[in-house]
Amino acid sequence: MTDAKDERRPAGELEASVMAALWAAGAPQTPGQVQLTLGADLARTTVTTILTRLHDKGTVERRRQGRGYAYFPLQDAHGLTARRMHSELNRDSDRETVLARFVAQLSPDDERILRDLLESDDDR
Repeated sequence: MTDAKDERRPAGELEASVMAALWAAGAPQTPGQVQLTLGADLARTTVTTILTRLHDKGTVERRRQGRGYAYFPLQDAHGLTARRMHSELNRDSDRETVLARFVAQLSPDDERILRDLLESDDDR
């Protein structure tokens, strides 16, 4: 029988929870502070590992605080989503096909928003 504490959460879910805690805090947070925000069922070492991975990915920055670090996000949630979209686009060598298929799958509302954004960018 497995204890609820022993069940593993997907890394992406943990990263999203940690990022949400950092955004909500509005100030650099230590792993211990993030752990308190997320709940006691998550070990501080696990939080530290997630924060270190996010730092290695360039998603968060850190500064020395005492013997450890305090972490803060480099982008808001929208910026992070845009960065992920760019990363996915960069994984394929045929950007034109990827973009064409992406646009073909947009809803009419999203297509209008994208068209408006592209047109307003041309006005600059």
